Amino acid sequence: MKTQAQLIAKFGDPYKNRLGFERKWMVFWEVPREITEAIPMIPKKIYLNYYAIVPLEDTFRELIANGLHEEIKTWDGCFNIRKKRGSSGISTHAWGIAVDLNANWNPFRGKVTWSPEFLAAWRQNGWICGADWSERSKDGMHFQWEGF
Repeated sequence: MKTQAQLIAKFGDPYKNRLGFERKWMVFWEVPREITEAIPMIPKKIYLNYYAIVPLEDTFRELIANGLHEEIKTWDGCFNIRKKRGSSGISTHAWGIAVDLNANWNPFRGKVTWSPEFLAAWRQNGWICGADWSERSKDGMHFQWEGF
């Protein structure tokens, strides 16, 4: 997992220079229609770090190709400059490289409901899932891109 220092070294500190950070790294991605048609709860536009577009699109396409997209019930966000829950560290959402899905079914420190195949599709495309974290920090709704 990338450290906060690695993220700041790559993208800068979004708390110290939000406008500069957003101008350099953040974009509105127009999600391809075939993805939003197959997964209607995915927004038509997502504001995220441009480095995450290709891996997110590839992951959605793989989920659709394997019928795993049907596990997605809700889109619960991407970019949000905030601290990690229960920590003074910065959330990966602050860099626009994390997404939350099915928050009500996969609550923080709660049961993870994704199938092993669903999680494998994310991992294969460079994402890590909070489902893999310790019981104290388990966050099954959370996927963060680690491929930079």
